[in-house]
Order: sequence, then C-alpha cells, then structure tokens
Amino acid sequence: MFKNVSLGRYYDTGSVLHNTDPRVKIVLYLIYLIITFMINTWAGLLSLALITVLQGVAAKMPPKIMISSVRPVILLALFIFALNAFTQRQGTPVFQKGIIMVTDEGLKTAFFMSLRLIFLIMSTSILLTLTTTPLKISDALEKMFSPLSVIKFPVHEMAMMMSIALRFIPTLIDETDKIMKAQASRGADYDTGNIISRVKGYITVLIPLFISSFKRAEELATAMDARCYRGGEGRTKLNPLKLTGRDAFVALIMLIGAGLILAADFLVK
Repeated sequence: MFKNVSLGRYYDTGSVLHNTDPRVKIVLYLIYLIITFMINTWAGLLSLALITVLQGVAAKMPPKIMISSVRPVILLALFIFALNAFTQRQGTPVFQKGIIMVTDEGLKTAFFMSLRLIFLIMSTSILLTLTTTPLKISDALEKMFSPLSVIKFPVHEMAMMMSIALRFIPTLIDETDKIMKAQASRGADYDTGNIISRVKGYITVLIPLFISSFKRAEELATAMDARCYRGGEGRTKLNPLKLTGRDAFVALIMLIGAGLILAADFLVK
C-alpha cells in the first residue's frame, strides 16, 4: 500500500538540482508556491505543468517517482474537486437533482483547483524532498534563520526538529505497512464493510504505530544524550554551505520559468 509513496524520501540521481545549494531551492520553492496561488487561467496552469515536468526532467526523476510523489494527496484533491463542483452555483447546470446541482463553471473550478494542488505537491517534491537530503534542508533553514538567534530564537533546535520529522516520514510509512500486513495476517480487514467498520479496523494499526513512534523517539533521545548532544552552540559543519556560479545559473533558469508562467497567465486575462 505504501511502498510506492515517495513523500519525504530522497532519490539521488546526481542531477544539477541535487547539487544545487538547498537555500536556493527553498527560495525557489517559495516563489513557485506564491505563483501557484497567483495564476487564475488555464494558460498559466498549463505553463506551470510544463515547467514542473521540465523540473522533473532536469532532476532526472523517473515518471513513476514523480507520480508517486502526489499519491498521498489524491484523496485531498478529490475532496477539493467535490467541494468546488457541488458548491459552485454560477454557470450553466450540467446536472441537477433536488438541491444538488453541478454547473460547467463549477466543474472548471473543481478541475483547476485540484490540478493546482497536484502540481504544487509535485513541485515541492522535485525542488525539496526528492532532491535534497533532510540534513541539507536542516542546514539551509538554520543558515537562513540564523539572524533570529540575536533575539534568542532557537534556530538550531527548530531546524533539527524539522530534519528529524522529514527523516522519519519514510520510516513511519514503512512501519505502517509492516503493521498492516501483520494485522491482515491475523484476520484484520481494511477493505470491506461500512465506514465505521473500516475506522475500527484502522485502530489496530494506529495504536501499535503510536507505541512504535514513541519508542523510536525515546531511542533517538537516548542516542543523542549518549553522544553528549547539547544543541547548536559550538558545533561546526563538516560540509558548510557555499553559493557557487552553478547555483546562480540554476536560480536564473528557474526564475525565467517562473516569469514565463506569470506572462502566460497575464496575457490570457
């Protein structure tokens, strides 16, 4: 069930995006995040889809990995689709039964919002999780927020928590898969019955998962304490982050792509 989920997994292909400074990728991700919510036309969305695919090609990502990166949000995308399709009252009705009505404008909005979410998650995976290790993301965030240390903000601790959270996502996914298989071998059924029966079935997964998660957290805390971890004070980096000309070139190309998306969206309006 979870073996093809790539959320939180690092997939090394040695591409130019993998070797780009993580600070550059975080800034570019924020820019594309803003652009994703700014576009309001199909031309803009099509341009975003094209640029996202080109990002995947530049990262040398197999299509299977790119598709699996959005698999965790398929249900959310379907919910957004249904919410927009059944609540939008403007336009010509294409289906109506009682108080339920679906219009052509509602369907267009539903498709647009769902695709926007999918390409947003795909771009997030390509620019961050698939091409950047959790350790590099942690180092980049710590470096970017380091000025806040002047006001005693725990920058290192925040970056460490985010790094641990990203690192443990694949671990928890694998753990959930193992628990479900173990419970299924004991007769647990997750696919039949009504919604209440299925929820009760998943309780047999959640309880062992919580216990396992707390156990892993305790083991990690013990290991960090045994190694005399006392926070970021006085610590140095084995591989300090340095901006290079290659990083500037990648940033320029990505900014040109962002500009093309905005131009396509603006010209069609």
